[in-house]
Amino acid sequence: MMLVPAHHFRDIERKPEYLQPEQCIPPPDPGPVGTMWFIRDGCGIACAVVTWFLVLYAEFVVLFVMLIPSRDYVYSVINGILFNLLAFLALASHCRAMLTDPGAVPKGNATKEFIESLQLKPGQVVYKCPKCCSIKPDRAHHCSVCKRCIRKMDHHCPWVNNCVGENNQKYFVLFTMYIALISLHALIMVGFHFLHCFEEDWTNLLQAFGVTRKETAEPQVSHQDKKQPLKVSSTECSSFSPPTTVILLILLCFEGLLFLIFTSVMFGTQVHSICTDETGIERLKRKHQPREHRGSWKAVEEAFGGAFSLNWFNPFSGPCQPAPLSDEDWVRQVADTNTETEEQSEDRKDEDSVEVTDE
Repeated sequence: MMLVPAHHFRDIERKPEYLQPEQCIPPPDPGPVGTMWFIRDGCGIACAVVTWFLVLYAEFVVLFVMLIPSRDYVYSVINGILFNLLAFLALASHCRAMLTDPGAVPKGNATKEFIESLQLKPGQVVYKCPKCCSIKPDRAHHCSVCKRCIRKMDHHCPWVNNCVGENNQKYFVLFTMYIALISLHALIMVGFHFLHCFEEDWTNLLQAFGVTRKETAEPQVSHQDKKQPLKVSSTECSSFSPPTTVILLILLCFEGLLFLIFTSVMFGTQVHSICTDETGIERLKRKHQPREHRGSWKAVEEAFGGAFSLNWFNPFSGPCQPAPLSDEDWVRQVADTNTETEEQSEDRKDEDSVEVTDE
């Protein structure tokens, strides 16, 4: 198949032989429908386990340290239901983000037969990823952890042990949002718990550190009252001893504050990426070059699964499914690259050439 020579400044593929298709193994047969996507990465699995452990630790402290021992049953029931609902949604979103195919390009499809079947016309090129031997559609990037090219890849997140791409970005956004909400809720409950219990149950903590009743009592207290033991209910605010309760709550405060800041920043960056229709990788590659604003409300609706509704916040409702890749999606027009600046061309050179070392 003869092709008209294209842009002479770009090291691009012009014919099937140039792509070295003989080095590519034919793509495997697709698995059965519903096959679970899971990345076997030790670091990612460890981070995912730590994520679940931290959420369950917060669940333990909130229930057994603050809510169950409380005598205000209305307060305990309302906050218990709210916190457990948010924690369930956060873990469900985490599972969906971790076990959903983020948009992987078929592996090993850069074969001679497939390239010839595209019937490239003059001025059209295809780009090959040398790592996974795949023809890369537009806006696809290679992940060295997943070992696949991912469509609209934003980044690889070890906390969900998966890439964040066009198919699971909604779940990642919901995960960061719900983690931020339960972190904020836990911090608020810890604050109320300290205020409510400091003068009651926590006086025992002062005695444990050698602070006597004489040092904390009012001057009007009689000598007979000073000799009487403190009448403080040990189960008024916690089922644990005051020192243990303090340690558990301080750890929860540290965890909640840390993850509130981290997930809030991640949530903001992801929402910004969706609204501007620009992934994190694309934003880094663009550097300081101006970019035409392509974002729209339609892009937000596609990411969250249709028109605004409660399903936007439902981790069991998926985003709008992208259309299957057609032959036109695999090829690109060289004419589109002629308007690029020299710096932009250099940024894309490594990505498009056979010798690419993708991110």
